[in-house]
Amino acid sequence: MPYLLAALSALLWSGNFVVGKGASLVIPPISLGYFRWLTACIILLPFSYRLFKGQGKIILANKGYIVLIGLLGVAMFNTLIYTAVHYTSAINAILVNSFIPISILIVSFFMFGEKISLLKMLGILISFSGVIIVLTEGNPFLLFALNVNRGDILVLIAGFCWAFYSNLLKKYPKELNPVVFMQCIAVVGLIILTPFVMIENFVLDKQIQIGVLTFFSIAYTGIFASLAAFLSWNRAVREVGASKVAPFIHLMPVFGSILAVIFLGETFAAYHFAGIAAVFSGIFLATKY
Repeated sequence: MPYLLAALSALLWSGNFVVGKGASLVIPPISLGYFRWLTACIILLPFSYRLFKGQGKIILANKGYIVLIGLLGVAMFNTLIYTAVHYTSAINAILVNSFIPISILIVSFFMFGEKISLLKMLGILISFSGVIIVLTEGNPFLLFALNVNRGDILVLIAGFCWAFYSNLLKKYPKELNPVVFMQCIAVVGLIILTPFVMIENFVLDKQIQIGVLTFFSIAYTGIFASLAAFLSWNRAVREVGASKVAPFIHLMPVFGSILAVIFLGETFAAYHFAGIAAVFSGIFLATKY
């Protein structure tokens, strides 16, 4: 069951990249992230409200932890992804994002002292070379010219935010109800994003265009990419650990690329295949040995 939930999360998050790219013409990135989580909060409230009884002391005792999780997993990760797809393709974003299992291993090493064998280290290097191939469109010399797509870099940064988020879930207080926890981190994310969404709309004058695509994008990201995916992922991590469910992230390039080709008309280039082969080979070495 935990592995099925992890696979479901990968499918729903793959759609998140495609929807984020499709919505980039009608809704600015911070606004999409904000209304995504506002939708999730509203839907969760009738369920979480009844569960808050007796949880107040637990929430207060873990307030710092909840704020950090909300910052990394709600505010930063999603805003970075939605900003990234304004500058890069959904396929590129998904492929760079597939480096997350390696990011989780690296963060696990620094946070919890998890041992990294020589084969794991080799896997990390091979996987990272795959990311470099995608970042530079098959020409690594572009790194020396600092001519790398900013969107791809933002996805890489977002991946490390997610790695910290996933590893911090190891410290999840078991007495805290998962639905209440989800409501809390969503509220934290909204509070953090509020001043930025105000600046985006009223200072930078990046207005939301009301229409069917806007409503669909907010609905999908709020219900499926937020509630269903996060609850599924969090439960899977709690049951078997971050390192065991991390490999399911690399289902995302498969799901996401198919969705991007079908719905966005994007195409796969030769460097995409080379990059994904290197990333997957590295992940296999890093997670199996």
